[in-house]
Amino acid sequence: MATAKKPTTRRKTRPATPEPAKCPDCDGTGEHTETVRVGARKGRATDDRQTVLCLTCWGTGHATD
Repeated sequence: MATAKKPTTRRKTRPATPEPAKCPDCDGTGEHTETVRVGARKGRATDDRQTVLCLTCWGTGHATD
C-alpha cells in the first residue's frame, strides 16, 4: 500500500543581520595616523608618520553604543 505524501513546507529565511556602524573617529579603519614629533621642549614635527590604534573603538572599526 502506498503511503500518503507529506506536504512540503517552505523554508524560513533569517533576516539579514545589519552591519555595525562605522566608528566616526577613524571611519571604520581602526587606525589613525599621527605626525612624529622630535625634541623634548619644542616637539619639532617631522615629515614622518606613524599609525596608532583608535582609542574610541579600540581598533575594531565599529562604533560603540
